[in-house]
Amino acid sequence: MRRIGRILVICTGNVCRSPYLERRLRQLLCGQDVVVESAGTRALVGADIEPGSVAALGAVGADTTGFASRQLVPAMLDEADLVITATQKHRGDAVALHPRALRKTFTLGELADLVRDADLAGSPEAAQAGPDTPWAAVVGEVARGRRGLHPARSADESDIPDPYGRSSAAYDLMSTEIESQLPLVVAALTPPRS
Repeated sequence: MRRIGRILVICTGNVCRSPYLERRLRQLLCGQDVVVESAGTRALVGADIEPGSVAALGAVGADTTGFASRQLVPAMLDEADLVITATQKHRGDAVALHPRALRKTFTLGELADLVRDADLAGSPEAAQAGPDTPWAAVVGEVARGRRGLHPARSADESDIPDPYGRSSAAYDLMSTEIESQLPLVVAALTPPRS
């Protein structure tokens, strides 16, 4: 099976939203050749996952051990095959830091919308990709080519709300928003059997 490649997830502090999404993607893509990492645009460097996100991850059986918040740097964006952000602002911050990342950087909601009814395996991008091209890069190219075909979400509809420093209800809202988008994204990131 084709390797998925490197996926980078970005939020602000890298302690709530991006660790949740990182650990869920790792869990749901388990057994695949994939590296999922996360970072923050204003990271609380070295911090553990916030207790609210730990509880939310625990509720779905995802591993929360061995985490340390990291500051986003251009090299991370360069190495990633696909970049997923929690909000439109994070997407803008990532692209400002590394402009060449524009073509492979999407909010979670935007990516879910763009791959929703895409024929990834039958796409020209898949046909043109060499056998060593990571599947995440193919998914990113297909999604990029479909921008403009679907009405873009507003920030209110697209952004995952930040629960940092708030109640357990805020973490529930965060995880519900992420979980509503994840199935489409995970299905798209799962390479077709050759």
